[in-house]
Amino acid sequence: MVMQSCKTKFIKELVDILEIQDQEISENIFLRTGNWDSLAMLATISLIDEIYNVTVPGNQLRDCNTIGDVLRLVQEAQIAEE
Repeated sequence: MVMQSCKTKFIKELVDILEIQDQEISENIFLRTGNWDSLAMLATISLIDEIYNVTVPGNQLRDCNTIGDVLRLVQEAQIAEE
């Protein structure tokens, strides 16, 4: 499952990838608020693999709207790999 310390690190690094500034960091941030393009998606897939050691499909990541959606996708991938 998504551990709190990993979750906090993931959100902070994802906000950096998205180049979002001056906004409270939370799961409710809309990905399109930032720079959510194909390079950001690839960086996010790499970040998920680095922090959580799971792989998420790009097409499912593309369908995510918020950081919370991405975290749910990570949880689903973790459950699928158990």
